[in-house]
Amino acid sequence: MDRRQRKTRNAIFTAFSALLERKCYSSVTVQDIIDEADIGRSTFYSHFETKDELLRAMCTDIFDHVFSEDIMTEAEHDFSHNSSFRDRITHILYHLREKQQSISGLFIGECGEVFIRYFKEYLYRVFDAHISVSSNIPRDYAADMAVSSFAGTVRWWMRDNGSHSPEEVSAYFFECTGVLAQS
Repeated sequence: MDRRQRKTRNAIFTAFSALLERKCYSSVTVQDIIDEADIGRSTFYSHFETKDELLRAMCTDIFDHVFSEDIMTEAEHDFSHNSSFRDRITHILYHLREKQQSISGLFIGECGEVFIRYFKEYLYRVFDAHISVSSNIPRDYAADMAVSSFAGTVRWWMRDNGSHSPEEVSAYFFECTGVLAQS
């Protein structure tokens, strides 16, 4: 994707996020997005076929960065020397906090269930290696419980406007959940 296409795509994402802060998902129209982004209809449709596809692409864009395999030194945090599961979760929380303004409406608003479903798809990949269960509990059940719990924790944190640090939220999560092997 060239620079111009990235700029247009970012304008669409920004417009969509701004609209979701003001309106519910079902009432946002493609025309609203076009007007907010100040682009033409054909430009929108050259990037996305539907508003739902836009939501999916926006989630993918956010989560590809948030769930990057590389834990590296960044401006606000450095987990490059730590590799525990708790560090990984805290690292994810830092990225979510950085994106809080653009995603809080997605977590809390009407499209929240769709956003959470996409979020959970990524979480399952992260949690899979860290689930510890006794022989009488199905592994997929334990994974679903842990992922759902973390998604709920993040939703609570977003509703709370991120007033707790990522370290605090991570600590709350690990203290409340007993199904994780490595913290």
